[in-house]
Amino acid sequence: MKNLIKVSIFTITVLMVLNIKGTPALEVTRLTVDNAVDIAMKRSYRIKQIELGIARTRYWLKAERAGLKSKVFMNLRAPEFNAVSDYKWNSTLQIDEIIRQNTRRWQMDISVRQPVILLGYPTNGYLSLNNKIYRYYQKEDIEEDVDYYNRFFIKFEQPILRPNELKNDIENAELSVEREELDYIRDIVNLSNSISFDFYNLFGLVYRNTIYSHYVEDLENILKIAQTVALEDTTRKIEEIQANLELTNAREMQLKNFNRLRQRMQNMKLRLRMDVQDSILVKHDIVLNPIEIDANQALQYGYTMRPHLRLQYIEKRRREIRLNNAKGWDAFHLNLEMTLGLEKNEDRYQAIWEEYDNSYSVSINAYIPIWDWGRRKAWVGAEKVNVKRADLNIEENRNSLKSSIVNTITNLKDYQQRALNLKESVTMAQEICDMSIQQYKENRISLQGVLQVINRQRNTGINFLDAYLGYRRSLQQLKSLTYYDYETGESLLDRYRPES
Repeated sequence: MKNLIKVSIFTITVLMVLNIKGTPALEVTRLTVDNAVDIAMKRSYRIKQIELGIARTRYWLKAERAGLKSKVFMNLRAPEFNAVSDYKWNSTLQIDEIIRQNTRRWQMDISVRQPVILLGYPTNGYLSLNNKIYRYYQKEDIEEDVDYYNRFFIKFEQPILRPNELKNDIENAELSVEREELDYIRDIVNLSNSISFDFYNLFGLVYRNTIYSHYVEDLENILKIAQTVALEDTTRKIEEIQANLELTNAREMQLKNFNRLRQRMQNMKLRLRMDVQDSILVKHDIVLNPIEIDANQALQYGYTMRPHLRLQYIEKRRREIRLNNAKGWDAFHLNLEMTLGLEKNEDRYQAIWEEYDNSYSVSINAYIPIWDWGRRKAWVGAEKVNVKRADLNIEENRNSLKSSIVNTITNLKDYQQRALNLKESVTMAQEICDMSIQQYKENRISLQGVLQVINRQRNTGINFLDAYLGYRRSLQQLKSLTYYDYETGESLLDRYRPES
């Protein structure tokens, strides 16, 4: 019986698909649930967009991490001309005077800047090695003055009582990369889940067509027997009419299922971005391996591996970072700046490289907020509320996930048991049907009796199909909820994780 079903599905599908439009197929694709998913993923624009998004965020992370390394840069003023009049205070005359300035400056600043990192932890401070050199030319009436200046110095800058923006930016970039990777995995699994459901719906119609074909074939045999009986006994002519009516209804059922199958085939081609003239050859072996599911373990898989929850934890952490930054907005803070170096100021260029003078500076700038009408407090309060909302979202989704997993496991066990019970019944029903047709031919059973038998045989096949498809859909749903493939014993996170 199993081999007959496989052959029938194979043959009927070929005949239907290749002759749907009466035109030769450009390409014939042997479609299984696995290669349907592969084709969809290779041709999905959404997957390609996510892959590009991952590449983009990885560049962002690389840029943020590069901020922990030394940065070398140069500023040039070559030249800076200034020929303007402006007022300046004359302390001798105790009045403002209009003074005309006529200056030329050529200046070069070179810095090697390095974030300060202690025990692998960025402090948000910077240490830099600097060189400042310039030529300053002033002209006043007929007098000219040229100064050369050269300074080498080390500079230390450290904000105090402020959020560590450097650390926060790097963590934000890391979270963005993880979020994009989880979005990628989630989209692949969602696509796989959707394509799998479509495939099983398509397979269900193909299998139904096989059932209806056997049903029509049995009724044709009964009609031939009824015609022979009617020729021998005219009083039984009504059996021929009744058998013919049953056959007509059966052919109508088969035709209706065929039309649904044709439409579903076309929809599958569109989803897989195939040419409409290509043909699909559905191939699926019915396999029923009892699977034992540990509900507690399934819940742990769902809590730890399902990207949706992890994405919510990422969002919560991002809101915590924003809260940390918000606490620094308009808040009391200090900026410490210290320099230590050598300098020289001369009117000859060669002299600025000789006999340097020591130079240093220390400054502490404090920002002290006095009154802002509660603005900062409101900012911080809004961000705290956002963090609480993230906690509520996580709790809600954990509870919802728990209910979904428990219900899916219950449905899976129910469908699995039904399918296993009906699997043997399908074979027995076909044997009983063949025996009943032979008994009707030998006039040992009535027409009504044999019709009831073949109807039960058809219904048994349909019931088995419904139970099997319910089993497959429940297993697919459990996989999407836990991100664990119970048939292969593999984590979907490991299977679909993007390459570094």
